[in-house]
Amino acid sequence: MSDDKEERWVTETLYKSEGFTCAFRVDRVLHEERTAEQHLVIFDNALFGRMMTLDGITQVTARDEFIYHEMMTHVPILAHGRARHVLIIGGGDGGILREVLRHKDIGKVTMVEIDPAVTEFAKAHMPQVSAGAFDDPRLELIFADGAKFVEQTGDSYDVVIVDSTDPIGPGEVLFREEFYRAIKARLTPGGVLVTQNGVPFMQGAELTSTIGKFRRLFRVATCYMATIPTYVGGPMAMGWGTDDASLAALTVEELTKRFAAAGFATRYYTPDTHKAAFALPRYVLDLVENA
Repeated sequence: MSDDKEERWVTETLYKSEGFTCAFRVDRVLHEERTAEQHLVIFDNALFGRMMTLDGITQVTARDEFIYHEMMTHVPILAHGRARHVLIIGGGDGGILREVLRHKDIGKVTMVEIDPAVTEFAKAHMPQVSAGAFDDPRLELIFADGAKFVEQTGDSYDVVIVDSTDPIGPGEVLFREEFYRAIKARLTPGGVLVTQNGVPFMQGAELTSTIGKFRRLFRVATCYMATIPTYVGGPMAMGWGTDDASLAALTVEELTKRFAAAGFATRYYTPDTHKAAFALPRYVLDLVENA
């Protein structure tokens, strides 16, 4: 974080070593703390509204969070079609949780977050993101290391969503093959794993690495995409690992039927967007095929 005489800015540091940064003006700081795990800042910005950064990297903004959270959630749940137990690793702001719980057929959501401070301060300063989801009786909230949790739990899950930070600091362990292997062992037949895999135009090696690991574990290893403005550098990739090839091959007609039955409205997700998200541009296909 830097100061000048009149204005204060938060500089996005994710690509600093490669020679690129962008910055967000801080109109008001709501909270700043170095927690046991990371440096957390919550502040207001005129364009994106309330924002949270961890270790200088943008995590969530009030203006565009719906895109990421809807696509990370509704794509795997509606593709699966019969999910009852969902595991969320990370996602301390509660956005993924909010969207999962909109599915009335979900009987239980287990959420494992490493840093209680992220959840505490998101609830206090960005309550619109979780929108009361932390009070839902279907939630089992556990503060623990997600990688250790999946190695030790005896439960099984239909959908696992890894809403991790980038592979830096406490998020690094969530990109290891051992972690994905432990998740695979906990998936029910036909289950699906979805991961946050960064912006391929800027972080191509991250996507290639994950898909390579998925290929050693799953029959289907690919990604789908969505454009989130504050995750700069182009569309973001969501990793997709499953043994059921039919999940990514559903027709728009079938997705439309399932979405209508779900009975809620969205701001970004549509059945057509769901289907199109798996149509990868050539440069991303090259990253996937070369994994």
